[in-house]
Amino acid sequence: MASLTKKSENVCFGGRLAKYTHASASTNTDMVFSIYIPPHAAGAKLPVLYYLSGLTCTDDNVMQKSGCQRYAAEHGVIFVAPDTSPRGAGVEGEDEGWDFGTGAGFYVDATEAKWAKHYNMYSYVTKELPALIEKEFADVVAPGVKSITGHSMGGHGALVCAFKNPDQFASVSAFSAIGNPTKCPWGEKAFTGYLGGVEAGKAYDATELCNAHGPFPFPVLLDVGTGDSFLTGDVNQLQSSVLDAALKAKGQVYESRQQEGYDHSYFFIASFVGEHIAFHAKHLKAKMQVA
Repeated sequence: MASLTKKSENVCFGGRLAKYTHASASTNTDMVFSIYIPPHAAGAKLPVLYYLSGLTCTDDNVMQKSGCQRYAAEHGVIFVAPDTSPRGAGVEGEDEGWDFGTGAGFYVDATEAKWAKHYNMYSYVTKELPALIEKEFADVVAPGVKSITGHSMGGHGALVCAFKNPDQFASVSAFSAIGNPTKCPWGEKAFTGYLGGVEAGKAYDATELCNAHGPFPFPVLLDVGTGDSFLTGDVNQLQSSVLDAALKAKGQVYESRQQEGYDHSYFFIASFVGEHIAFHAKHLKAKMQVA
């Protein structure tokens, strides 16, 4: 595993926000992530909250638009945001559309030969990146104490990563998650391209995973805006009610909230990111006390 190269650093709410690149064994490309380390006492070990971004986004969107640093500083939580895909992999067709390929890794490990060498974002965010964070920031990271959240495609990714690894995370939340991707155009396109078919995508579908393996040993928080065009438009890409029904049927501990008038944008995320970080901080700190 290659060492980190720091690209930028800024003081923010008493802590430090930095962007790094590194050579990734999962994607066989350089990968980028941003990390916010809040102010803390010397020698303190802090839990980590991972944030997975949506289609077309990078690590910059949440770090520059959500105001997450204010709340991470308030609650003493490290906030980590990876990119949404490898970049510059040189795969034919990866830059032809906004909802597949570059910026749209969908948090799967590709099995189709064309994509399998580079498009392995599931392994990257569940294995390689957490191991890297715990190694390179060992002086401040509490080992194994982490939660995960995300938006849209990243909300799907957060739920899938948690549901497939129930012992890894203290809690999971999502904004505007793609909740049943085998039943929507975004998911159908991604699973067909990366995995060879929609049926294979059931292994990366939060609703399917809940039906097969729920309930899970951590709480779930879901937010969606009633003005979200991907929920209420001509095509329901999010399938929020289907996911809610699966969680309820399995007796999962969860809260699903419909926020009146909010859309799919970072105005929505900025309005509720503080509540999500507080939710995760509560469960992360409880896990640290047990440990």
